[in-house]
Amino acid sequence: MADKKASKAKKIGKVVTAPVRYPAKLVVPVAYFLNDQLKYLKKRKKDVEDSDPFKNVDRILDNAAPDADAEEQFGHAKSKALVNNLERKIIQTRRALARIKIGKYGICESCGEMIDTDRLMIYPEATLCVKCESKKEKSK
Repeated sequence: MADKKASKAKKIGKVVTAPVRYPAKLVVPVAYFLNDQLKYLKKRKKDVEDSDPFKNVDRILDNAAPDADAEEQFGHAKSKALVNNLERKIIQTRRALARIKIGKYGICESCGEMIDTDRLMIYPEATLCVKCESKKEKSK
């Protein structure tokens, strides 16, 4: 498929260059960091799920005082929000690890340009460049 694109680009008169990749010696430590981050996120998610008041088998279901019930409701909502956020981060981390495996880490999924190294230093699981991320946020 890449050969078809290259021959088509030559017919049009475009210059074809090899895909740009970050050197392996830079990406390997990122992969170690992301694997450690993934383990931490999974453990944190389990801890938050276990702290959900609705999972407490000792809670009183029928005659709870209104303030205790409100506290349980709030605790459950907080746990649910934290779990959703952690699940999103786990997915982002897995996607970044997959992109490392296929050799496309640091390349924007949308436009194919390299993601700024400053962005990757702060947000190593980034799969979109700043420009594409801002377009995505504006379209929401």
